[in-house]
Amino acid sequence: MATPYKLVASDIDGTLIRTDGTLSKRTIEVLDALPVPFVVVTGRPVRWLHQLFAQMAAPVPAICANGAVIYDAERDEVLRADPISVELLLDVSKRLREAVPDVALAVEVEDGRSFWYEEAWPVRWESDTQAVRVLATPEELTSVPAVKLLARSANHQADEFYELVSRTLGDIATTTHSSSSALVEISAAGVTKAAGLAWHCERYGVDKSEVVAFGDMPNDIPLLAWAGHSVAMGNAHPALKKVADEIGPTNDEDGVARYLADLYDI
Repeated sequence: MATPYKLVASDIDGTLIRTDGTLSKRTIEVLDALPVPFVVVTGRPVRWLHQLFAQMAAPVPAICANGAVIYDAERDEVLRADPISVELLLDVSKRLREAVPDVALAVEVEDGRSFWYEEAWPVRWESDTQAVRVLATPEELTSVPAVKLLARSANHQADEFYELVSRTLGDIATTTHSSSSALVEISAAGVTKAAGLAWHCERYGVDKSEVVAFGDMPNDIPLLAWAGHSVAMGNAHPALKKVADEIGPTNDEDGVARYLADLYDI
């Protein structure tokens, strides 16, 4: 069956991979047999892509950090980055600390190859001084540009906290969320998954009408609104289902693979 879609774009977590973090055998087969380019468009930083690519036949282009980083995985090269400036980080962090007394902040720096977090940050990893470290002082948080600023609160629900942060920052930065906890992801103004993918598609002469996209959380809203055809997973956030052209099976039902197998007769 002929299809107008010349590129497939998919979120990773809650979309392409199962809840346990794995790609099913069928998903691997379908992705390997796709007759068109496949791109992952994710909130993940560059350093978190290996877990996915290790399960695939070969790495694929990646739009990372909600559109802030365009990454050529085969060459391990960042093609484009749109970080938050030090000046804006200072402004945003000041506003958040005043509006949310219990806020804890962290930053993705060095194009997402490193992660710095405050002592109050509730999530801990194994000590890795090369890529992940706790900040010695609050001033370090705003010392270099960051491709993403993350904010957490222990005293708010996920959607409530997102609304609070969005009101606090207005249009000086882009705010979104992709977690069931009170975690908000902040990028430079205008940086979204859609903007990142649009830049990638322009390089290869692909029009947005020729893109089919998949997602599951509010950070996928710009992506699904931009693409020629959009599919929300069965497990998607209600806000995403409202903007999608259709709703497919869940990620644990191999929803992306099942949809693409039908679309391209794989």
